[in-house]
Amino acid sequence: MKSCIHFIRHGITQGILNRWYYGWEDMPLVEEGIKEIDGYIKEGIYPSCEDADMYSSGMMRANQTLEQIYGKVPYKEMELLKEMNFGDWECKTFDELKEMEGFDKWMSTTDGSFRFPGGESAKDFYQRTEKGLKELIGYHRLKELSHRHSGKDCTSIVVCHGGVIASAMCQLMGIPVEDFWKWIPQPARGFTFYFEKGEPVKYEAL
Repeated sequence: MKSCIHFIRHGITQGILNRWYYGWEDMPLVEEGIKEIDGYIKEGIYPSCEDADMYSSGMMRANQTLEQIYGKVPYKEMELLKEMNFGDWECKTFDELKEMEGFDKWMSTTDGSFRFPGGESAKDFYQRTEKGLKELIGYHRLKELSHRHSGKDCTSIVVCHGGVIASAMCQLMGIPVEDFWKWIPQPARGFTFYFEKGEPVKYEAL
């Protein structure tokens, strides 16, 4: 039995085009993002949803991406897998943030303890996504158990956010947290994690 969880980042939004720092601002996909997803569908990069358990962070852009790829299939929303909350700093570019009170402290803080005003810190985000990943893997293991006699593959598909996927890479594959930013996939792309005996053993780019 092959067991895997596919993580797909949502498609292009205005926030991506504007190079904003944003996470909890609930914005939709732009037309460019929809067209890009349709192109990837034609290329056949996305896994089949047949017999897969489907999940979304519940944000508009994640739900739209899931439905653009897979249609009106049932899925479970997992709020713990939402993107980082930048609070009062949402929807601002890096140059705009340079003018914000607290910017220098953010730049000089290396342990993830800086909390965005009205939002969360990197530590908060990491702990929240860790809890969400444990919940997700718990669901996936239940699916594995339900398939243990049939021999059918066990597949879960999650549509969420770049930061969440990078966090999953660090937590599931032991990637150093310092390399977090290197593992944020491009919009509408992601990673597949393979499991053996309930534990992650390898990954590949989607």
